[in-house]
Amino acid sequence: MRVFQIEGDWGMDHLRLSTRAEPHAGPGQVVVQMKASSLNYRDLVVPNRGYGSHTGQLPLIPVSDGVGVVTEVGPGVRRVAVGDRVCPTYFQRWISGEPDLERLTQSLGGPIDGTMADYMCLSEEGVSKVPAHLSDVEAATLPCAALTAWSALVTCSHTQPGDRVLIQGCGGVALFGVAFAKLLGAHVTVISSSDERIERVRHMGADAAINYRTTPEWAKATRDITGGRGYDLILELGGEKTLPQSLRCIRPGGTVAMIGILSGSAMATSLGLIITRQVRLQGVTVGHRDGFEAMLRTIDQHQLKPVVDRVFAFEELKEAMAYLQSGAQFGKVCLAH
Repeated sequence: MRVFQIEGDWGMDHLRLSTRAEPHAGPGQVVVQMKASSLNYRDLVVPNRGYGSHTGQLPLIPVSDGVGVVTEVGPGVRRVAVGDRVCPTYFQRWISGEPDLERLTQSLGGPIDGTMADYMCLSEEGVSKVPAHLSDVEAATLPCAALTAWSALVTCSHTQPGDRVLIQGCGGVALFGVAFAKLLGAHVTVISSSDERIERVRHMGADAAINYRTTPEWAKATRDITGGRGYDLILELGGEKTLPQSLRCIRPGGTVAMIGILSGSAMATSLGLIITRQVRLQGVTVGHRDGFEAMLRTIDQHQLKPVVDRVFAFEELKEAMAYLQSGAQFGKVCLAH
């Protein structure tokens, strides 16, 4: 079968189209014929061993998100059957409950082989059936980006109708955040560097938007939007350069969901803004299977559709990664197998 794998040494130059033997299901396992994959920022980090020893061993098949059809089940499998369309879960051993080291380090696309293969062999506990109304490409976007947004809004924050939510950017997590926040009845503000993207995100339901290039002090600009009250929740995707402003516009007792560090990983801000106003910094790393399946039921009930920017062929993985790296996308970058 075809695979893309990092082989010989780390680095994007060592990411190659190759072959492996087709897998077969053992007890409690399923074989999934993969139909589509989608990219996340972490997929650009893995080839360079960006997560240290937790990145995994070579050869390694990259990419965390995908969807496929079950073609074989091993003895004792009960959760799914041949013919079911499923997504592999990002954390293969985090079913429910609180995170721990084992649950957080058993992730697809590093250290566990990812979705850029014709077939995957997985534990039946590590797959979930997906809504029928979604195409393969749309379903492939759900395990990381969608669940991260869901975890930030629901599992970790319990967003309520009338809450004010600020979301940074127009990437995959951000756009899922807009969709879920509106579904929950929240008032949504988006910050972006592009007026064109702002117009598109307004059509998705965003109530307010700020161009942070033309308004660098966007925290000040949010005061009119919230009536000086501040935000109940901020989806913090920028990190180093955006966190100081986020802390100036979160309300006392509010939550900053720390999701991304796209502008840097250092923390250079006034800790007093956190302590004296009892602000909660909540790290969000995707989520567990119970949360994923609750999100899938919600997507199914409301017939929600992910935003897909562009679809590449399986063989065009490197081109798809370069496109994601460029930042030109609005929504998800996907690959059809």
